[in-house]
Amino acid sequence: DVGGVVLRDRKHLSDNGIIIINVAMDSATGEVVSGPDIVSRGFVYVKESEQLLNDVAVVAEDILENCYIHRVRDRNAIKLRLRDGVSKHLYEITHRSPMVLPIIMEV
Repeated sequence: DVGGVVLRDRKHLSDNGIIIINVAMDSATGEVVSGPDIVSRGFVYVKESEQLLNDVAVVAEDILENCYIHRVRDRNAIKLRLRDGVSKHLYEITHRSPMVLPIIMEV
């Protein structure tokens, strides 16, 4: 049996897709070591939307740079800022709201 939350997430994914943001950060300094790498599933056809995904990467880079400048080191706070900022940008451009899943790996 699956609960209502799981069914809601599945419905959202089937309607709007998902954007995954992969970032590797130095755990001591908070600097970005690798990424952000953007992965899209069920949202847009990647070959036709390269510019959109490049724009998402730029938005994510700006958010990460802002977090670094303001010494935001809490992973959950960074994830929240990435999710909210990228979601807002994508909605303004596409009028769709894919699930945005930031993944931060600390090295």
